[in-house]
Amino acid sequence: MAVEFPESVRKFCRTRAFWILVSSYIGFIILGSVVLMALEMPQEVKLREQLRTLRATFLDSNQCVQDDVLESFIEKVLFAKKYGVSALDERSLESNYDFTSSLFFVSAFLTTTGYGETVPISDGGKLFCIFYCMLGVPLTLLIFACLVQRLMVLVTRRPVRYVHTRWGYAAGRVAVLHALLLGALMITFFFIIPAAIYTAMEGDWSFLESLYFCFISLSTIGLGDYIPGKTRSQAVRQAYEFGTSCYLILGLIGMLLVLETFWELPGIQRFVKIFRSPWETQEGKLTVLPMDDSLSRGELAAPAPWEDKNQGEPFYTQSSASYVPDKH
Repeated sequence: MAVEFPESVRKFCRTRAFWILVSSYIGFIILGSVVLMALEMPQEVKLREQLRTLRATFLDSNQCVQDDVLESFIEKVLFAKKYGVSALDERSLESNYDFTSSLFFVSAFLTTTGYGETVPISDGGKLFCIFYCMLGVPLTLLIFACLVQRLMVLVTRRPVRYVHTRWGYAAGRVAVLHALLLGALMITFFFIIPAAIYTAMEGDWSFLESLYFCFISLSTIGLGDYIPGKTRSQAVRQAYEFGTSCYLILGLIGMLLVLETFWELPGIQRFVKIFRSPWETQEGKLTVLPMDDSLSRGELAAPAPWEDKNQGEPFYTQSSASYVPDKH
């Protein structure tokens, strides 16, 4: 026999759960900072000491070079490097703004990955990027959202519904297994295989470094410490950058598809419900829609025949990005 708690008790528990979540997240941030500091600070100190020794050795071997002149030279080299211009002879003639390089830059910019390796030099270029991204970033998000919603019907909802109605397996269990399978395929085809390709193409990248690049790119973090194609000839680099641009866009769509599939799992929805505001009114709730093909046409779905009879509720909800208030 289920125990019904008063509404005031449920509100108190939800509020406490929310602040536990916030406190846990703050602790998670602090933990990450401490671990990163412990791992990276010794390496930074070691590298700084090596650089100091190298500089002293160079000045001893070239006594005609003054320290302030060397300092000025290094500053100019680093300034050029900041804008993607290398001082090395073999790379000094490479353009960062031919068509494929510009396409790679725009792809990284619009997907908010932003590696930071190539940046606008002129004031006109910086001004153009501001207005271009004011329009381009929302448009990119809109395109991705529309694509993912259509792919969800083909890749997730129809297969799950077919297995549920054809063989009679529990809808929630089928949804979980399908999400795990989709996640495994995503890891294989957008992380492991591309990492192996980058390892072979780059030469000086280890598999871990290539895998790190793939994750940093598709998670839109884009630190810029690894940029593919910089060690290749100009012709090969152009094809390489074009392929990387396509990989970045397709990979992000795949990531969003997998995340949306996991988000619609009933277990995830029940977990998220724990942390929702206890004062959430009916007007501010996410509309729960059953999984139906009419979603792809933008129509309100009727109750679906594949509803999980054991749970008495649809096992898929509307997109996490959808917010539809009730109309009075």
